[in-house]
Amino acid sequence: MEIDVHKLDAMRKAGEAHTLLDIREIQELDQSAVEGALHIAMSELLDRLDEVPKEQPLVVMCHVGGRSSQVVQWMHANGYENALNLTGGINAWSAEIDAGVPAY
Repeated sequence: MEIDVHKLDAMRKAGEAHTLLDIREIQELDQSAVEGALHIAMSELLDRLDEVPKEQPLVVMCHVGGRSSQVVQWMHANGYENALNLTGGINAWSAEIDAGVPAY
């Protein structure tokens, strides 16, 4: 149920179908964001679940991977079998893949 930032980067570069779901709150998004991510704050997710595709890999991201891990567990229990937690969250993305994405 986990994916690291290097695997996600390879998926993106290869053009593999996936959805990157950023569940951070709006004030966090204002500080830092990964281009192309679908943003639905964790606090809004249940109300907006119909916006989240089930048919392709779903990579869930937060700040460091804690909240997204909880969301992925819930999603697996509710039919989102392709959901994966981005290990280390946006901080790992910033440190290991794209320094242009500010860490905070």
